[in-house]
Amino acid sequence: QVQLVESGGGLVQAGGSLRLSCAASGNIIRVNAMGWYRQAPGKQRELVATLTIRGNTTNYGDFAKGRFTISRDNAKNTVYLQMNSLKPEDTAVYYCNAVGVGYSRGGIQQFDVWGQGTQVTVSS
Repeated sequence: QVQLVESGGGLVQAGGSLRLSCAASGNIIRVNAMGWYRQAPGKQRELVATLTIRGNTTNYGDFAKGRFTISRDNAKNTVYLQMNSLKPEDTAVYYCNAVGVGYSRGGIQQFDVWGQGTQVTVSS
């Protein structure tokens, strides 16, 4: 079983910065990709940024380009999201996601897991 633990959310004024962290743990053989998504009240969950672990390929939502940066620490199975120039419309619950391969009762299996979410609130 694989678990994700997120941290770093909070309240910040517009124009400020926050850094989110997400650590994956458990019966992991290989993490293939990790990423961040967000969901604001009344809206669908949307992509913030993803990162492939081996190829270091990144993908950003349009709103995140130029302001947010995703990075990783492979040794710790941890991904970070540095968010700068935050705007009130960035207010949302931010969820971490990880996909990869791990051990389970049934043997070696792929996993696709989500964290519990961390609240980011940007005041105007």
